[in-house]
Amino acid sequence: MKFRIFIFLFGISVLFFQCTINNNKLERIKSEPFGKAPDGTPVELFTLTNINGASAQITNYGGIITTLKVPDKNGNFEDIVLGFYTLEEYLEKSPHFGCLVGRFGNRIAKGKFTLDGVEYQMAINNGPNHLHGGLVGFDKKVWTPEMITQDDGAALKLTYLSPDGEENYPGNLNVEAVYTLNDDNELILTFNARTDKKTVLNLTHHSYFNLKGHGNGDILDHEIQFNSREIVAIDSTSIPLGPLMNVENSPFDFLKPKLIGNDIDADDEQIRNGGGYDHSFVVEGYDKELKLASTVREPASGRIMEVWTTEPAVQFYTGNFLDGSIKGKDGKIYHKRYGFCLEAQHYPDSPNHPEYPTTVLNPGEVYDQTTIYKFLVE
Repeated sequence: MKFRIFIFLFGISVLFFQCTINNNKLERIKSEPFGKAPDGTPVELFTLTNINGASAQITNYGGIITTLKVPDKNGNFEDIVLGFYTLEEYLEKSPHFGCLVGRFGNRIAKGKFTLDGVEYQMAINNGPNHLHGGLVGFDKKVWTPEMITQDDGAALKLTYLSPDGEENYPGNLNVEAVYTLNDDNELILTFNARTDKKTVLNLTHHSYFNLKGHGNGDILDHEIQFNSREIVAIDSTSIPLGPLMNVENSPFDFLKPKLIGNDIDADDEQIRNGGGYDHSFVVEGYDKELKLASTVREPASGRIMEVWTTEPAVQFYTGNFLDGSIKGKDGKIYHKRYGFCLEAQHYPDSPNHPEYPTTVLNPGEVYDQTTIYKFLVE
């Protein structure tokens, strides 16, 4: 009898343990309402948490990462991305905070490109040029979400069908974006897409980071290093001049770690054209495999962010156009250079530069991109 009781109690214990594990796995990702899009479509906010206590909140409106909390050297967590707590604020005043950008991230000169002899005219929404997919790009779409629980993390899969002719881009484009937060404190973004008509595509992610915590001062004292010997030189409207520019002995030389603020206001034509840093840094040895593109350190907190990507370049933007007019989370004001972006992507205006890595996607091909933001402390 005692043996049977023991077996019974042991079975209950195992069942309780398994239920606890399953519940913990379920708690890795959860959802809550996040308002409604302008057309009335309900929008959700998803919270991903790992075993270390790091967390990311992502909404299926524009694939926006609204918060990203990672530890410092003392184990204290800060939200390190600029943004808002409400959907309404993103609708009203967001300068692409944290969003998924498409169909074409960055700029296309005069909004024009040609495929197989057909010229396509896109919206002009950034000076004389086309920027970030147009007037209603992927950052303003409600994506279909799916929550995924994994043994070593959690993922949010977002899907969207961009119809032929949307923003005047050709082809019905099926896009899948997966955001994964794993137990190694890696935020992994994978983008896949297929088209039924020849088109161009350049997806990217647009978080503004501040490793001290959002709104906690500027980013000029962050130390950054790039695995880049060349940048895409630009004109005064941020369109490529054509040939790549060697960075050595210039303000763009980050081959060794250097403070962002050291040369950001240098007397240099490229600095003037970008209003600071707003340039694509070419990833050394690009071959479509994962490469370490950049490492950022914030000395006071000890936070380190590595950016690994399969893309040929990373657009480095230093919040040059933030002007203190935006009040973000916790009532904090976002002043000039209070955040930096590291946007893994192809070169700007690639459809008009056949010498650049191609952004053309043909029927039967699969667009495939992986970018990892890895967080460490020292």
